[in-house]
Amino acid sequence: MKKFLVIGNPIDHSLSPKLHNYWISQNNINAIYEKKKLNVKDLENLIIQVREKKINGINVTVPFKKAIIPFMDKLTVEAQKTQSVNTVYYNNNKVVGHNTDIAGFEMSIQKSKINLFNKKILILGAGGVVSSIILALTKMRVSKVIVSNRTKEKAESLKQFFNDIVITDWGELPDFDMIINATSLGLKSEDEIHLDFSSLNKDKFFYDVIYNPKETHFLKTGKKLGNTAINGKLMFVYQAFMAFDIWHGVKPDINDKVLNLLDS
Repeated sequence: MKKFLVIGNPIDHSLSPKLHNYWISQNNINAIYEKKKLNVKDLENLIIQVREKKINGINVTVPFKKAIIPFMDKLTVEAQKTQSVNTVYYNNNKVVGHNTDIAGFEMSIQKSKINLFNKKILILGAGGVVSSIILALTKMRVSKVIVSNRTKEKAESLKQFFNDIVITDWGELPDFDMIINATSLGLKSEDEIHLDFSSLNKDKFFYDVIYNPKETHFLKTGKKLGNTAINGKLMFVYQAFMAFDIWHGVKPDINDKVLNLLDS
């Protein structure tokens, strides 16, 4: 039986096992998908298990998307451009780091029927997924990407890959059409971002990369103020879809049953 994992810290919130095991069952694949909480010091041994084919594939979530890169033999173009890995597989005697977050985010925007052409985007956070979102936004031809992070230096470091982005201080709210929460604030029910959105017009998009819980304080606030609020469920599903296809050579179904499964 093949073994697949999602790794992170924290990891309890991840619905990856629920989704992947459902698809595995639907496609009669002899495999199991589990979640594992790790520390950085565990990454090297984990990749040794991939080389030994004891683990057949890994999804990577917070906070390891960059930390896992030194243990890869090869990065795909997507992982190279973003310096972010969320999918690991073994191919031609090499451990390969890939990024399905870029396409996952882009497809979630398309499926939500949002047109971001020439729009101003404010991203909160500067962690592993942010470079993927910036790359996807660039492909969608937005007019401006502004990044705000609690540690400003971390946001500034993104400029070495994306010189056109604007960095702003945490707490400042420049004019935007869409605001994306790409921080981990919201994973716990008591988490709040503590930004004052009360003076906003009511024509903004609030997007939270977090999908569990399905409505964070950030999204509730956006909705209460009359804006459109979208969680990261579709991004999660589409990035998983692409990882599943890489590992198993099967394009799994994405339908209402799959989407409802994640809400139950």
